[in-house]
Amino acid sequence: MYEERIRRVLAAMEKLGLEQLLVADPQSIYYLTGYYNEPYERLFVFCLNADGRHRFFLNRLFPAPDFPCEQVWFSDTDDAVAILAAGLNAEKPVGVDKVWAARFLLPLMERNPNSRPVLASDCVDDVRACKDAQEQALMREASRVNDLVMERAAAQLREGVTEREIASFIAAQYEAEGCEGLSFDTIVSFGANAADPHHSPDETTLKAGDCIVIDMGCKKDKYCSDMTRTFFCKSAAPKYAAIHDLVREANERAEAMIRPGVALRDVDAAARDHIAAAGYGEYFNHRLGHFIGQIDHEKGDVSATSEIVAKPGMIFSIEPGVYLPGEFGVRVEDLVLVTEDGCEILNKVEKHWKTVG
Repeated sequence: MYEERIRRVLAAMEKLGLEQLLVADPQSIYYLTGYYNEPYERLFVFCLNADGRHRFFLNRLFPAPDFPCEQVWFSDTDDAVAILAAGLNAEKPVGVDKVWAARFLLPLMERNPNSRPVLASDCVDDVRACKDAQEQALMREASRVNDLVMERAAAQLREGVTEREIASFIAAQYEAEGCEGLSFDTIVSFGANAADPHHSPDETTLKAGDCIVIDMGCKKDKYCSDMTRTFFCKSAAPKYAAIHDLVREANERAEAMIRPGVALRDVDAAARDHIAAAGYGEYFNHRLGHFIGQIDHEKGDVSATSEIVAKPGMIFSIEPGVYLPGEFGVRVEDLVLVTEDGCEILNKVEKHWKTVG
């Protein structure tokens, strides 16, 4: 598995004319080797080489990787960048990834001035974008748990409960299901708070007639889930119910288009045009979706400016919304997996609006 992933990255490096690539993103290192470590301020690099002589550069405080390659160790009192520089070909370009800190990159450039740095995280990110069979299974499981907890959370919605109480309940349920934690901060929004797409739960209490937006995700076995559903407390005003139907239809229209070869900007347009035709285009104020995997927002999006064409194995969100400032908000979000001939919707919770409480 790891050999195949590395092979694909090496092929991408070859297209860029790169013989060496420094991978510093802990999620990318885990993806390529099965070894996860959070280095905080310390240097931590997996160096890929076209000749197959890959190397870990590791602080002695880190646990030893169980991965068959050379390990170069240093301590806090060593000049880690000097050790890394000595292990590279100082006359060839070196690929670096987008998360590598300037406090390491700039001293490396000073030590190896003839080694031109090349932003090359796409070599790994583009491979990570298409999940293999094992990753797809992990993403399905994370979404299964998310479905389960969303249903439990909906059952807790009643007049008088606070946003923060529901968010805390969701976190406790994830823990009970064996999750490592949240894939992002849970959003629970009642009434006018739902007009803010990224509202943080507070002490707002639920009242009859309020809309309820819950955007939630867990991290299980290092892979993330993400889903949004919008409910109504006891009753739904006709205007708001109609907007919910509109947003759900936009979600379903976009999902119906997804298959290999489809431009993701066209998927965005399908949802956006449907909402705009009903007069709410200015109130859909974000992209349609984002890629997801080990972190909630991986490289890649579903937007009007996206240059990405759908490929089997890609997993991304489809999350249209309408937000009326000071009044109301609705979002309907699923994760979708691009298959060989269409897509698989990973979330099973009912999308039609319903009343709770």
